[in-house]
Amino acid sequence: MKDLVDKYTYRVEWSEEDNAHIATCLELPTLKAHGKKIEMAIKAIKKVVSATLKWMKDDKEEIPEPFSTKQFKGNLTLRTSPEVHRQLATQAAEQGVSINQYILSRVMDQ
Repeated sequence: MKDLVDKYTYRVEWSEEDNAHIATCLELPTLKAHGKKIEMAIKAIKKVVSATLKWMKDDKEEIPEPFSTKQFKGNLTLRTSPEVHRQLATQAAEQGVSINQYILSRVMDQ
């Protein structure tokens, strides 16, 4: 399980309310841990993840695959209203690109 824990994606943010760094695991988003220093928060969340994975394995729960090892196809399906579709097509045409290229450029700008 240790090798799996190290492959997950972690984020740390400062919380003024808690006066601590709050660490999360993106593959297991309900889990959180805190620490006075970033390193302490990461160490704490990894302990929580490790314990959770053991519990999930014991209960025969599906263990999420790390984003770092998951194979992505690169295809997304987006549903929108006809009006928004029209606006996107118009804006893409104005820039001389496909709708896919236009949407990707807008997403990557964020």
